[in-house]
Amino acid sequence: MTTPKIQFAKIKPELQKPDARTSRVVKHPFFAWASLRPPIAQHTAAEHGTLEKHARGCTSLVEIGVAKGASAVALRTTMQPEGTLYLVDPFHLSRVRALNFLRRAARRAVCTKSGPAIVWIEAFSHEAVVAWKKPIDFLLIDGDYREEAVEQDWNDWHPHVMENGIIAFHDARIFPGGWTSLEYGPVRFVDRLFRNNYSCPWAIIEEVDSLVIVRKREHISA
Repeated sequence: MTTPKIQFAKIKPELQKPDARTSRVVKHPFFAWASLRPPIAQHTAAEHGTLEKHARGCTSLVEIGVAKGASAVALRTTMQPEGTLYLVDPFHLSRVRALNFLRRAARRAVCTKSGPAIVWIEAFSHEAVVAWKKPIDFLLIDGDYREEAVEQDWNDWHPHVMENGIIAFHDARIFPGGWTSLEYGPVRFVDRLFRNNYSCPWAIIEEVDSLVIVRKREHISA
């Protein structure tokens, strides 16, 4: 299985020089689809490694919000080769839907000739879950960032996660030099539901940069 080179998000953006126009243009997903540059991730290298760690050995994984496909690459890399990765994204933001280079770039980054089965579900997460009946052992919530949308994804999808399964939230934590803030929907939701809330049957087991990983309390090792 070939893993594409990925350009990861950088922390401490205030130390980065502003993008020149040429640099901004090259970030268009067309250039990734055309193999003129590597995929640009919306997560850090540390977050990528954490996704790989928790996806290791999983057989039924769901990612809500695929974007350019970099986080899906992390999941695909270490999950069971006989497993299935379900990628849920409507890819509705393209100005020219017939071209939709974001969708094309994501498929180019994720798809391989061997390894796990990849199932693309081009729908909003609240639509995709209506007919969902499969158990999930790893769920990544990284779609609509409004707090109410994050809560809906949680309510809709977490009942399908296995008893010892993992759920990851991206952009859900403030970290030094990072891009998140107290106003981010995932930050507000995770703070409200999991932090110092011992009545919730799920608890935080790991936090890396903006990524927060939760698991049911009875399945957390002492």
